[in-house]
Amino acid sequence: MAIRKIVEIGNPTLRKKSKPVVDFDDSLGELLDDMKQTMIETNGVGISAVQVGVLRRAFIIETDTDKYLEVINPVILETRGKTCDKEGCLSIPGFYTKVERPQYVKIEAQDRHGKKYQYEAEDYLAKAVCHENDHLNGVLFVDYTKEGREYKKKKGVE
Repeated sequence: MAIRKIVEIGNPTLRKKSKPVVDFDDSLGELLDDMKQTMIETNGVGISAVQVGVLRRAFIIETDTDKYLEVINPVILETRGKTCDKEGCLSIPGFYTKVERPQYVKIEAQDRHGKKYQYEAEDYLAKAVCHENDHLNGVLFVDYTKEGREYKKKKGVE
């Protein structure tokens, strides 16, 4: 496992839409292992492949202490409710703002071997799933709020 460099706001890679994972091979396993190690070393609770410069539809979230969910080619099947909590991002160090997200989310995804599964999350984990899924579509949490838009303007980034 290796720690990879985090892509930060201002880098155009973060705004690109990630491509589906089609090869469930050793290189995917290495990417996922590196992402997990990078997330742990940077004190994150979630990380997407695009955040380490790889435009593939994959992310990892910590679901509990030392338990991690690998999400590949996710599709959101259902959302409901609303919650508004403070968010941050490894790609936007030092900036936090409240973002409205679904209180519940249900996704279908694949594991590192290509096996399909469904996952349901509420509250904090639903927020994490939605945040990381946004990364796969080139969307950042700062896009959702006035404070985030002001931050981008101040930093001269989009």
